[in-house]
Amino acid sequence: MPTLLIRNAALMVTMDDHRQEIPDGGLFIKDGFIEQAGPTASLPTQADQVLDLHDHVLLPGLINTHHHFYQTLTRAVPAAQDANLFNWLKTLYPIWARLLPEDVQVSTQAALAELALSGCTAAADHLYLFPNGSRLDDEIHAARQVGVRLHATRGSMSLGESQGGLPPDSVVESEDAILRDSQRLIESYHDARPGAMIQIALAPCSPFSVTGDLMRQSAALARQFGVRLHTHLAETEDEEQFCLQKFGYRPVAYMEHLDWVGPDVWFAHSVHVKAPEIEVYKRAGCGVAHCPSSNMRLASGIAPVMAMLQAGVRVGLGVDGSASNDSSHLLAEARQAMLIARLGSALSGASLSGQDAPPLMTARQALEIATRGGASVLGRTDLGSLEPGKCADFFAVNLNRLDYAGALHDPLAALVFCAPVRADYTYVGGQAVVHQGHLVTLDLPALVARHNQAARRLLSA
Repeated sequence: MPTLLIRNAALMVTMDDHRQEIPDGGLFIKDGFIEQAGPTASLPTQADQVLDLHDHVLLPGLINTHHHFYQTLTRAVPAAQDANLFNWLKTLYPIWARLLPEDVQVSTQAALAELALSGCTAAADHLYLFPNGSRLDDEIHAARQVGVRLHATRGSMSLGESQGGLPPDSVVESEDAILRDSQRLIESYHDARPGAMIQIALAPCSPFSVTGDLMRQSAALARQFGVRLHTHLAETEDEEQFCLQKFGYRPVAYMEHLDWVGPDVWFAHSVHVKAPEIEVYKRAGCGVAHCPSSNMRLASGIAPVMAMLQAGVRVGLGVDGSASNDSSHLLAEARQAMLIARLGSALSGASLSGQDAPPLMTARQALEIATRGGASVLGRTDLGSLEPGKCADFFAVNLNRLDYAGALHDPLAALVFCAPVRADYTYVGGQAVVHQGHLVTLDLPALVARHNQAARRLLSA
């Protein structure tokens, strides 16, 4: 079994239950899993491969809990730059209806490459439209070449405009076809073992694009096979009004009505949730994918993340679709999460000071959401921290750079407070995906060229 020794890290942050920050830290890795974690002096001195991380801060790999890879092809589209969610969607649906299988493949690799270069080692993607013969298989096969762990969620839309939904009828599917394909994907690809590179979840898109019947049947199917459930929820006030008018419930209550709450469920956004609804999340064990950049970009609002954390709700981080961010930089998202949470705290108690002032999210909390928080949301007990028995997923950043000049008295906080940078090393299961700041699993210039060609075709059709 191959072994890897990581040594001499200026600071190793374990994110385990003890929240250790170890100077001159390192890892001993065997067959893709961590066998030892601690000071370099406590580790073996030899291994099949040795990586010296002098002057680097070493952390668990970041975990992205919500994305739409295909949207990297439609970043900064002029007609959608200044729209709220519903108008943004209506503008982009006709463009996305032109997607081909090769577009799904190239956009998957572009998004995962960008994520890996930001320190991400595992990502959940929500693919919910399948035009022109596209399938989730296209994404899965493309992701394998990058080397980042993938939680591929089989999204779906069945409630078209003619039935009172938001998406055009041209991009919706029949519910029988959705359920058949969902079962096929679970049986073909889902791996529940520790160290899994591919897992499947079922993810009807949103309350305004699927029927309640599909939500119920998807939940039953997911629970039959032991996979997780995911959807957008409580993202905007428009969605809240849609749910009240069409179903007679606020979004969270609608999910309760459909048996869509539980520890196997995580919701993207949850911007417009009130204290009793946060209590529902806590009581049921639901997770939340917090997507601050997207929520700001689409003027959706500020999610009450600090209230969720204080209530004990499991919260992870998501970059969301790269047409509503428009980036796949997860370390940058941790910074945004900290800053927008602080603004939210100020707005909720701007006149308060001292002991009565609302708490401010710290840099360490932001990184915890992005690591062990994301692992919890995705149900991955093998990810999220650097400790024996966990997968050898980590990233490292060189501190000797202009971006951190003057901040090395607290290098961990510098990662969040200072301008976001690229990772110097990103390893998944002890295998390099990014080495010395370069993606090593794909030809990046060729990928960018293919991706831009596909984007031009989509927008010129």
